[in-house]
Amino acid sequence: MIEGAAWRRWVFFRIPLAGFLIFLLFPFYWMIITTFRPDGELYRPWRAANYSPFWTWNPTLDHIKYLFNETVFTTWLWNTMLIATASTIISLICGVFAGYALSRLKFRFAGSLGSAIFITYLVPQTLLFIPLSEIIRAYKIGDTPWSLILTYPTFLIPFCTWLMMGYFKAIPKELEECARIDGASRLKAMLYIILPVAVPGILSAGIFAFTLSWNEFIYALVFLSSPEQKTVPVGVVSELIRGDVFFWGPLMAGALLGSIPVAIAYSFFVEHYVSGMTGSVKG
Repeated sequence: MIEGAAWRRWVFFRIPLAGFLIFLLFPFYWMIITTFRPDGELYRPWRAANYSPFWTWNPTLDHIKYLFNETVFTTWLWNTMLIATASTIISLICGVFAGYALSRLKFRFAGSLGSAIFITYLVPQTLLFIPLSEIIRAYKIGDTPWSLILTYPTFLIPFCTWLMMGYFKAIPKELEECARIDGASRLKAMLYIILPVAVPGILSAGIFAFTLSWNEFIYALVFLSSPEQKTVPVGVVSELIRGDVFFWGPLMAGALLGSIPVAIAYSFFVEHYVSGMTGSVKG
């Protein structure tokens, strides 16, 4: 029985999982190899002699140097970090209070209002950027970080609200009722009792909002025009693709360096992220 169970574990779990991981991680591996592969190998035919498409014996840092010396990549990183952080903070504050109100306070149409808020998240951005562009033009904040800091919450707040609603519902109401009996106001009970318990859910919503803000492309492409104001996704694509010429080395270097902050965020808070998502689903 033990040998049969081990055989089934390899066939139905470990081997499929290994294949899935290889399929999932291969684009990142290819991105790393392309970043450090010299131009002489990048544009060499695959059938050329002594050519290995999946490895390089002559790694170089020329693509990374080109990225920092010939472009304003550091400015793109700073713009992206500023916009993503500000948008995440705004969305978390609004999402936490809205999620708490919709899950704890009893008023008419609370459930319908919560569903309507989440449905707004499903509206495609390709439909929203047209009216939003008119608003940005009216307030004269185009080609500034404010054009993204104020528009990103339009799709971040609905999901953060929905996620926090589910997590707040998973927290026993008795905790808050005991605090209210001891004389605490609803605001104090929320700040000192509910929010500390809901930290995994808040971190989960924050990681999600930060990731979406960091990788967003359509709004950043439409609302930002000057190279010094662009974010990493738009700057790398617009400045390193010129007509039909693709600078593959710097492109992959920019994608690799641009994904590091998000990877760090996930690696530090992955346990809270999973527990937050689990709590919201249970709720």
